[in-house]
Amino acid sequence: MEYRKLGSSGLEVSPVCVGCMTFGDPYRGSHAWTLPEDQSRPVIRHAVEAGINFFDTANVYSDGHSEEIVGRALAEYARRDEVVIATKVHFPTGPGPNQHGLSRKAIFTEVDASLRRLETDYIDLYQIHAADPTTPWEETLDALHDLVRTGKVRYIGASSLWAWEFSKALYLQKMNGWARFVSIQDHYNLLDREEEREVYPLCADQGIAVMPWSPLARGKLTRDWDTTTARSDNDAMQQSGIYGSEADRAIVEKVAEIATARGVPRAQIALAWIMHNPVVTAPIVGANKISHLDDAIAATTLQLSGDEIAALEQPYQPRPAALSMMS
Repeated sequence: MEYRKLGSSGLEVSPVCVGCMTFGDPYRGSHAWTLPEDQSRPVIRHAVEAGINFFDTANVYSDGHSEEIVGRALAEYARRDEVVIATKVHFPTGPGPNQHGLSRKAIFTEVDASLRRLETDYIDLYQIHAADPTTPWEETLDALHDLVRTGKVRYIGASSLWAWEFSKALYLQKMNGWARFVSIQDHYNLLDREEEREVYPLCADQGIAVMPWSPLARGKLTRDWDTTTARSDNDAMQQSGIYGSEADRAIVEKVAEIATARGVPRAQIALAWIMHNPVVTAPIVGANKISHLDDAIAATTLQLSGDEIAALEQPYQPRPAALSMMS
């Protein structure tokens, strides 16, 4: 496993990040397709043994159970200083008026709750899960800076921001001498490349690490067009029709064609395409099978030809940004 810097920071991470929304009691939270702890642990162990050191979760995944599973598993399978644990804050964790958002109160409360669930003294990468239009950016960024200075958090990152929002945050951090965002999570895959317009040039210019979420388009790029899964049947984003155009179908079919010619699973082709983008640091792969991790690792060394890349990209049609569907 060849590691890389997380943006312009000194932190080294694997080129694959394990997305931990997959792990959690299916009866807790809104994701009935998640893996309970006894099924999650072998996947996490395999990741560690394969050299993956980067794990991303959130305080709201399975009502916090994802953090609990990840914390217990990593404490058993790895030394704390060998792994990079990332989690997120923003979405509601309860009915109270201060149990959501990015106020100083909410951030300070939620970071302590995440630390308890993860069974760790510090979080390597603490990320805002989205922007909070009801809280001044200055309040949020100052609070995050304080977490870095107290040692509860080593680095801070963002997720799912418009380019103007991210640029504003970076400007305020520099102007005030606050700890700076080193990374951003964004929706990016062969079916949705809108981040290439503004967010990615900004990240390249500012030395920001990019960690795409849903790099396989909720699995759409890994199976025949009309095939469904337990997750796709219950996933709000897929039910919204985000992936459904004829251009999307053509891309899915092209992935299948190239994968067949190469003799590899489709996931490897779709992930290799993402990894060839120099702005991307590590796609976030939500694995519920060990084979999913093996495909992601294999993709790190799979080199697509220029003709293959052109064939995968040719059918693409511009689309509304997925971020607008989340807001």
